[in-house]
Amino acid sequence: MSQFDLLFQPLNINKLTIRNRIVSTAHAEVYATDGGMTTDRYVKYYEEKAKGGCGLCICGGSSVVSIDSPQSWWSSVNLSTDRIIPHFQNLADAVHKHGGKIMIQITHMGRRSRWDGENWTHLMSPSGIREPVHRATCKIIEEEDIWRIIGDFAQAAKRAKAGGLDGVELSAVHQHLIDQFWSPRVNKRTDQWGGSFENRMRFGLEVVKAVRAAVGPDFVVGMRITGDEFHPDGLSHDDMRQIAAYYADTGMIDYLGVVGSGCDTHNTLANVIPNMSYPPEPFLHLAAGIKQVVSIPVIHAQNIKDPNQAQRILAAGYVDFVGMTRAHIADPHLITKIKLNQADQIRQCVGANYCIDRQYMGLDVLCIQNAATSREYLGLPHIIEKTTGPLRHVVVVGGGPGGLEAARVAAERGHKVTLLERAQELGGQVVTAAKAPQRDQMAGITRWLAMELTRLGVTVQLGVEADVAIVNDLKPDVCILATGGRPFLEQNPEWGAAEGLVVSTWDILNGTVEPGKNVLIYDAICEFSGMSAADFLASNGSLVELVTGDIKPGVGIGGTTFPTYYRSLYEKAVIMTADLALEKVYREGDKLVALLENEYTGQQEERVVDQVVVENGTYANDELYFALKADSLNKGQIDNEALFALQPQPILATTEKGMILWRVGDCISQHNVHGAIYDALRLCKDL
Repeated sequence: MSQFDLLFQPLNINKLTIRNRIVSTAHAEVYATDGGMTTDRYVKYYEEKAKGGCGLCICGGSSVVSIDSPQSWWSSVNLSTDRIIPHFQNLADAVHKHGGKIMIQITHMGRRSRWDGENWTHLMSPSGIREPVHRATCKIIEEEDIWRIIGDFAQAAKRAKAGGLDGVELSAVHQHLIDQFWSPRVNKRTDQWGGSFENRMRFGLEVVKAVRAAVGPDFVVGMRITGDEFHPDGLSHDDMRQIAAYYADTGMIDYLGVVGSGCDTHNTLANVIPNMSYPPEPFLHLAAGIKQVVSIPVIHAQNIKDPNQAQRILAAGYVDFVGMTRAHIADPHLITKIKLNQADQIRQCVGANYCIDRQYMGLDVLCIQNAATSREYLGLPHIIEKTTGPLRHVVVVGGGPGGLEAARVAAERGHKVTLLERAQELGGQVVTAAKAPQRDQMAGITRWLAMELTRLGVTVQLGVEADVAIVNDLKPDVCILATGGRPFLEQNPEWGAAEGLVVSTWDILNGTVEPGKNVLIYDAICEFSGMSAADFLASNGSLVELVTGDIKPGVGIGGTTFPTYYRSLYEKAVIMTADLALEKVYREGDKLVALLENEYTGQQEERVVDQVVVENGTYANDELYFALKADSLNKGQIDNEALFALQPQPILATTEKGMILWRVGDCISQHNVHGAIYDALRLCKDL
């Protein structure tokens, strides 16, 4: 552990001692229920991080202080009512009993929200300027609103203190109301709340003064700010250094959390939670620049995924605390694993941004590779316990994420496990995905699982095309099929897949088909594969048009991820066309003709190209399943009531001799990496 000694040095914020330098920073969890209360799911999620050794958890990204700052879209925490206090007490007790500290971010979102739900409020901003990402119209905030909201901040902080939390963090980042007043981009006022530097700072200063008066001198009050809005008409890094020094010099702020980039446009939003296309800690220099002008602790969190990064950042003195938020979503026990010299067992975040992209769709935050995260309240475990029941021989067919997770969990339970994979390497579809530009880190998901199988002594046989005889020869007590799917090109015979007129995105990314010079990609799914193939082809010199019948290419990709694809595809002159379905492909000389049709008008267009690539999802590889089904004890069936309740499968209680057969992931129907891993974990945790 000596190589990580700086991570474990305690440090005070105000009079609060944080046991180590690792922070889980504020993010919107989308877990608060019953009108924005921190109920059981919320509590268990943060308790797991504290149990795993995290020094400080700052919960509740975008938790609202006022009734007219909508919270239901994000299921964020509602601090506008005293109802929250006993819920906070439960949260604080759960974190404190494991030695952690817990704070909450509080804010008024101003214009940065949705008006068309909950109370159908009229949003507000300093000058009534619309916010692009949420398409939010708003009114010009009035003097009476300003002073009311200042009072709401103070009352919210009092509720956090009464609930036993260790502090509050004022959100002045991502164009919430406080930094809406700061930014000349949106504050065009000429009264005491706009214009000069002092006037633009006034709202934030009055909030700080009111909060400090409400909670006293010893309760932690922090502020989260951006290091640079990255807009020519916005706040520069020099502006933010001045602002940081201004608030720090008041003596009323105990720490600053610093992140890079504003996020009131789709393009800048992608910067805020950098995905795997970004380099490590891309905005650390902004936090370091602000640390140079303040004497209070500085926290920074953006794309810091492993303890070596964190140690290096602290050793260089860039910041005082390192935020590893998505790292804790992937593995809430990462600090404990470092302490136990098990750093190689940390399930490391790969930056897929499945978590945050779900949040921007109004869905609960989940981890692409750890299905237990946020399901702790249901009893889904991060640490797999050994079985106290009979030891079984478990045969897993398929080495993609679902099969690897099934083998890992079964081996952790203490069973003998054999895994068969027909390819010469493990990883399944993740291997293909990782060959695309911007997606190489996806391989980290299955690389970790493969390392775990080695540690657990799983027998892995590569290059084995499993059939009924091979499976039966192994005499399994349980056989789990994770045979995945194959590109579904046969759905429309007019595409000419049987005649070789179209190829799949897998063919392109795997290199089994040479890229054409002039290529049309038809993407019926609008998630990663089509965009990845377009990026791959354009990077290799092809002229590419990406066509979809959907409303826009990549519409199924989340808000922090699709902008990085758009940047790359526009830079490479990829043509992106929506609202056209691929009807037919035929050959004309040495060229292919793609017939496209607009669903709304019926108008048809043709493209003459060298190659047509189709992304139409997958079709289940279920032949082995149906060959084994009849002779299995359970006829291949999964009890859905038990599965959905996370209870053991009833068939496990049988005393009858024979093989139990299950399948997981895409060999049932197409899901995604998380879906396959979740299938495997909830089935195998009770083996």
